[in-house]
Amino acid sequence: KRRPPRSTPKPSSAASDVYKRQHFGIHEDMLKDEVRTRSYMNACLNNKDQFKGKIVLDIGCGTGILSIFAAKAGAEHVYGIDNAEIVDFARAIVKENHLEDKITIIRGKMEEIKLPVEKVDIIISEWMGYFLLFESMLDTVLFARDKYLKPDGLMLPDKVCLKMVAVEDSRYKHRKFDFWDDVYGVNMKAIKKIALSEPLVDKVDPRQIRSSMCTFLNLDLSLIHISEPTRPERISYAVFCLTKK
Repeated sequence: KRRPPRSTPKPSSAASDVYKRQHFGIHEDMLKDEVRTRSYMNACLNNKDQFKGKIVLDIGCGTGILSIFAAKAGAEHVYGIDNAEIVDFARAIVKENHLEDKITIIRGKMEEIKLPVEKVDIIISEWMGYFLLFESMLDTVLFARDKYLKPDGLMLPDKVCLKMVAVEDSRYKHRKFDFWDDVYGVNMKAIKKIALSEPLVDKVDPRQIRSSMCTFLNLDLSLIHISEPTRPERISYAVFCLTKK
């Protein structure tokens, strides 16, 4: 006789708590990235004339920090969109900062929800992924731009670029990659290949830079389209070479 199919076990409350801690750890890391967070804050608060009385859409709002910056800059109303459970906390944060009359947090996919307004004046989003485009939300931002942004609307950011520079750090390489050659006497080089292909986010000591810096990709978010991201007139490239210092 065939055994009855096993039911998929539900994660324990402990496992769920671990997931939540990891999930919120991502938001903590982003908020503690002062260069990134202060750049958005300054873009809003130093341009209050652009935000005053405007309707703002915050895509992937997370904790709602960008929505709050926009509201403090004078926006008439901000709609923060996210499809994760963080929205429950974002609503609480908005309320604790007495901005519930200025900010509405909506849970759902940008492509599936319907905003309470037909058009918005500004789209703000921290959509960038690893190496800018890897696992990014750019497609979602462009969808929202085409559907909701007014013809004379603003996007933050509106232009992005990729820069490249050569770095040498033999100690880091040995600690991160050569480690897999001999793990307690076990050859784990198969994992080394994967480790070498994974993107890394880390700080670099300026003394480790071994070349000049070059910008090799520029994107204007007001022009590019989801269906034609590689048209020459939409994306500007630069021929470059890395010069050893």
